[in-house]
Amino acid sequence: MTVAAQAQAGVAAWQRGDAAAARTMFEAVVAAGRATPQLWLLLAQACTALDDGPAAHVALDQVLGADGRNLFALTMKGDLLAMAGDDRGAAAFYGLALTNAPPAAERSPDLAVRLARAAAATAAIQARFDAHLASQLDRQGIASARPPRFIEALDILSGAKSVYLQQPTSFYYPGLPQRQFYEAATFAWIPRLLAAVPAMRRELDDILAGGDGLRPYVEGTPGRPNRGHALLDDPSWSAWHLLQAGEPLIAAREHAPATLAALKLAPLPRISGRSPMALFSVLRPRTHIPAHTGMLNTRLICHIPLIVPDGCRLRVGNETRAVVAGEPMIFDDSIEHEAWNGSDETRVVLLFEIWRPELDADERTALTALFEAIGDYPAP
Repeated sequence: MTVAAQAQAGVAAWQRGDAAAARTMFEAVVAAGRATPQLWLLLAQACTALDDGPAAHVALDQVLGADGRNLFALTMKGDLLAMAGDDRGAAAFYGLALTNAPPAAERSPDLAVRLARAAAATAAIQARFDAHLASQLDRQGIASARPPRFIEALDILSGAKSVYLQQPTSFYYPGLPQRQFYEAATFAWIPRLLAAVPAMRRELDDILAGGDGLRPYVEGTPGRPNRGHALLDDPSWSAWHLLQAGEPLIAAREHAPATLAALKLAPLPRISGRSPMALFSVLRPRTHIPAHTGMLNTRLICHIPLIVPDGCRLRVGNETRAVVAGEPMIFDDSIEHEAWNGSDETRVVLLFEIWRPELDADERTALTALFEAIGDYPAP
């Protein structure tokens, strides 16, 4: 019998459910030195059906040696290791298969079944691993008093949360800490600024009652491409500007003098033509600001919530906080963030930028000069 005939006989035996005969034929092809990756895969299936795990591993290693991303071989290796109780090994092969899997619409029925089984097995392994960690940490007394960063690290380890890093769209300054929220209590100027909240609220109420000066927060720029922001030119998210391009607006001087005075207490960047900037951010009922990142990581964004119905939230990276009237929120907007007003009323916060506290005076001076030079390009 020729090698080709042996291979065909092996396939025919496998198709009729005779794993032993199929294995005999496939091994004959292997002995002749004519095995292809596909034949090795068929041999692995026959060996698996005969409960010969070691031989199946050998065959699958041949397949993966030729194609390390073969999804059938990867999931079969995962199955064999899972049956042997090797969760770590199984998770590694399943994970590689799932990471490299094509879209669902492009999967053959057999592959779809294998990948679904791999996903379910991976979830079960993760659950066992999480339970093991919880048990061991409890034994060590690390149960209820876990530091927040430690809890987040566990969530990332389990896959419940992702790693979010600074991804500014225009300028990245290296070496700054990757912190999502900053606690307001660490900023000495915050209490004095909060003392002005009642006056700010009165000014805001008058501004909203007048109904003038609100513009969509995200506006198209003439001569620039439309980047497709979901709320482009949408008044559902509006702004009433106080400081823009480094200068107070005339309307702000007239209608919000107390707010402008309070803003002087904060470490606002002062960059010609660019900063400081401050505004009342108005989010209409049932509006979601989609996930996005800011332009720079050299600043922090401050929210002073002034009008806040129930159901308002802000997510920065892995952390979502409720928005509460009078409670400042200071965060790094170069980390992915989004916001929701889930109520039937309007939410308004005072929004402004400050220098990151980690930047010293020399760095702030150098950055100011750099940003002004960027703003001046092309030179007149």
